[in-house]
Amino acid sequence: MKTFLTTTALALALAGTAHAEGKLSIYHWFEYIPQELLDKFAAEYDVEVTMDTYDSNEALLAALKAGKLGEYDVAVPGDYMVKIMGDEGMLDTFEPSELSNFGNIEDQWLDVAFDPGRKSSIPYQWGSTSFSVNKEVYGGDLDSLGLIFEPPAELKGKINVLDTAGETLTLASLYLGIPQCTADRDQLKALNDLVQTAKADWASFGSDVAKDVLVSGDAAAGMIWSGFSAKARSEGAPIEYVFPKEGMIVWMDNVVLLKDAPNRDNALKFMNFLLEPENAAAVTNYAQYTAGVKDVAPLLDPEVANSPESNPPEGVTGVFVEACPEEVQVMYDAIWTNLKK
Repeated sequence: MKTFLTTTALALALAGTAHAEGKLSIYHWFEYIPQELLDKFAAEYDVEVTMDTYDSNEALLAALKAGKLGEYDVAVPGDYMVKIMGDEGMLDTFEPSELSNFGNIEDQWLDVAFDPGRKSSIPYQWGSTSFSVNKEVYGGDLDSLGLIFEPPAELKGKINVLDTAGETLTLASLYLGIPQCTADRDQLKALNDLVQTAKADWASFGSDVAKDVLVSGDAAAGMIWSGFSAKARSEGAPIEYVFPKEGMIVWMDNVVLLKDAPNRDNALKFMNFLLEPENAAAVTNYAQYTAGVKDVAPLLDPEVANSPESNPPEGVTGVFVEACPEEVQVMYDAIWTNLKK
């Protein structure tokens, strides 16, 4: 986990006599917001901004449960994790009138199942989770999750897998054609057998290195988020992002107002700031995903707007990761824990 002070906030601290109007404490994914945007917010509102990072939804949840709730103002969980955090009582609520830019939210992301009516969250970025393959190592068809779960000889021992239970087990379920959150013992056994067998052909579990191992060539294939794949290509990786015939994951990350936020007013200012098209576009141009904010498209860099990762072919299907009932989640947690031994 890394903590840093924005350039503006650091300057204020060093000045000694300067006093920010307040503070903002952010809990965020790694490599997912440009420093310049944080500096812009800090300068515009005279707020000292600090940020810690995590590498999975599960890590976020675990940290908050372990006592971090009350230390941060906002976090950026994925769709299913918003629901889990809401059910756990970890989120505060706000009224749309408290955000002057609330109307900038795209209609499709305004009333969502994981936060109906957007009472605790705003959209941040959305994209997909699949995998990318080094075309110089493997020249066969790029159309199936079987390349990860039952890989050909060229890819054995050269695969990186995301260190996130929700996404990895959901992709495995798609490959098997079984429901998410199944309680069927035979299906759960098949899921466990698949990932345990595949593990022998995987080189590593790593979310924060998912891009780097493809760029360096340490991995010839790897599960990856769409924007990370686009970044890897821009850094010279000879890869192609795969849209599997079995389906892929579609997700939306969201900025949530945390319960007991020590700086609630500044948290709402930050959320409102991110709903400005110019600022949402700055995130998209940096992270290379897609914003859930109106009027962003004209502000995007051409290579971002036209990236293959953000423009899937017709017929591709995607699913959101589901939040399982507690009694079912226990069984999935057991599969994941056993897999990571």
